[in-house]
Amino acid sequence: MTPQQRLEIEEKVIAMLRTVYDPEIPVDIYSLGLIYKIDVTDKGDLNLDMTLTAPNCPAADFIVEDTRIKLESIDGIESVTINIVFEPEWTQYMMSEEAKLELGFL
Repeated sequence: MTPQQRLEIEEKVIAMLRTVYDPEIPVDIYSLGLIYKIDVTDKGDLNLDMTLTAPNCPAADFIVEDTRIKLESIDGIESVTINIVFEPEWTQYMMSEEAKLELGFL
């Protein structure tokens, strides 16, 4: 995979992550700052580190599965591994400016 192909796939990954929502929050998981790492290998394997707004998030299974299904649909992705991490701990300061505005933090 060329660097240009990797960049194109990463852009598609980000666009797809912007379609995944926590059912309790009207903002996508990328804008919320829940995505910590996107790594695409030369073979097309995607490794994603993400967190949740709270360790006991009741929608965790839904969010992870929705994310996995959507990412697996991207051309060029062979497999998806999603790692749920809690370091660093998520805070509202990790949100994009648009997300903060949407949620009334600005």
